[in-house]
Amino acid sequence: MSQSNFSRPGAIDLSSLRKPAGPGGPAGPAGPGAPAGGGGVAGSYALNVSEPTFQADVIERSLQVPVVVEFWSPRSEASMALGPVLARLSTEYAGKFLLARIDIDANPQLAQAVGVQTVPLVIAVLRGQVVPLFQGAVGEPEARQYFDQLLTVAVANGITGRADPVGPADAVSDDEEEPPPNPRYEKAENAVGAGDLDGAIAAYEELLKETPGDAEAKSGLARVQLVKRTQDVPAEVRTRAADDPSDVEAQMLVADVDLMGGHIDDAFNRLISTIQVTAGDERNTVRLHLLELFDVVGADDDRVIKARRRLMAALF
Repeated sequence: MSQSNFSRPGAIDLSSLRKPAGPGGPAGPAGPGAPAGGGGVAGSYALNVSEPTFQADVIERSLQVPVVVEFWSPRSEASMALGPVLARLSTEYAGKFLLARIDIDANPQLAQAVGVQTVPLVIAVLRGQVVPLFQGAVGEPEARQYFDQLLTVAVANGITGRADPVGPADAVSDDEEEPPPNPRYEKAENAVGAGDLDGAIAAYEELLKETPGDAEAKSGLARVQLVKRTQDVPAEVRTRAADDPSDVEAQMLVADVDLMGGHIDDAFNRLISTIQVTAGDERNTVRLHLLELFDVVGADDDRVIKARRRLMAALF
């Protein structure tokens, strides 16, 4: 069973894993890690990492792009099942994150430093700090949800780079190849990558004027707006929300922060509770805000489906 604890960076200190630069550069004479290939895994944005290459391939790369670190073992059936899923997704996301694979049998020091108890364990590293993702094998749709949330947190922390390929493409047939990126969303995605949130919002809004039913543009707009809203949330807003359940502004801001931290059910429950104690325009404002958060998470997510039922019960 998977477990997640999605939060902003800083849950685990990786400073003990940093190595001084050797004569061959940050990773020493061995240079950067090799393209991933263990366990039947290969991908353009996946590489094997060892203790000598950890500084260059994980810590330093994480300054520009999220690095997803997969701790695995060839002795673990769950690891062998998860590895190809993560490699396929790293190729699908085309450099929005790198996949760093660490065989704990070959690198017990790295596993010990991070506190790995069972595998597979998947974390992310942003600016040298850890964002816990999940433990255990998960399916591709669930993994994609974690990575979408990770990229939202990355943008909020100013990490908007895109990695160059580090290994060979996945060995798949032509029929299985992912379609190329849709140029329709290029302007908005480029703005997000450049950290231009206002430009991205304008680009998504333009797309929605042309095609109001565009689910991808709607979701993209909701994600970027969420990032913008949570950039400068005052610390006292949570106290305001606790003191006054009918403070609509405070409740919506705390829900935004909770969603950014991966506490999705908490965010939904807060807004549904606020709907139950408000009326008129205020109630409708909270309802529309909740629908935006549904767009961020995705209409087919189980948590959204359950929250929609609760919302209907609260309204009627």
